[in-house]
Amino acid sequence: VQLQACGGGLVQAGGSLRLSCAASGRTLSSYGMGWFRQAPGKEREFVASINWTDGRTYYADSAKGRFSISRDNAQNTVYLQMNSLKPEDTAVYYCAAALFRNFHSDYDRRSNMDIWGRGTLVTVSS
Repeated sequence: VQLQACGGGLVQAGGSLRLSCAASGRTLSSYGMGWFRQAPGKEREFVASINWTDGRTYYADSAKGRFSISRDNAQNTVYLQMNSLKPEDTAVYYCAAALFRNFHSDYDRRSNMDIWGRGTLVTVSS
């Protein structure tokens, strides 16, 4: 499967964006999915993930209450709705897929992911 993230852009603080991650080559219904981000000069960090079978979701503390991950298996797409954006949310956002994976206490590990898409840049101005 190949992943392509889109939906990034420039937004003012307090605004919203919805990122999409579309898959080609294989259905996303077989994958646990995650969003990660990488700010300039920093390591890639976990944002949110959603399980393969039960749809359970997990969030980084920085994303709780503001971001929402969802999936539409019929559209073969995963979304990240981002509200109340802050300048510190500025980063390249990546979607990733883990085959046949339900996450548990390891929900935030990059090593869980088998496939990574190309990122989309989100810039939040103050």
